[in-house]
Amino acid sequence: MFISDAFAQAAGAAGGNAFMQFLPFILIIGVFYFLMIRPQQKRVKEHKAMVAALRRGDNVVTSGGIVAKVSKVIDDNEIELEIATGVKVKIIRSTISTVVGKPAPANDTNTKK
Repeated sequence: MFISDAFAQAAGAAGGNAFMQFLPFILIIGVFYFLMIRPQQKRVKEHKAMVAALRRGDNVVTSGGIVAKVSKVIDDNEIELEIATGVKVKIIRSTISTVVGKPAPANDTNTKK
């Protein structure tokens, strides 16, 4: 007789705390978003912008570690790199990991002051 009354009280109390039981899971998802997912999305966005801004003459490093100069932009997916004098290779744009240096703007030497 006493045991059934105790179980009935415990069952009623657990129903009101359903939100509090899921609160740790919600907080963990929030922490994962702000510490892992959001920074990764930002890095991907910056990499896409860097790859889209590649121009002829840029010095780049590929994901394989090859340092080269962009000799020709073929299309949206491919570029041609010069890895040594007279040695050119075609690669996929997304395999560029960093742009080492931009070429200096050409000065007009014909104008004298």
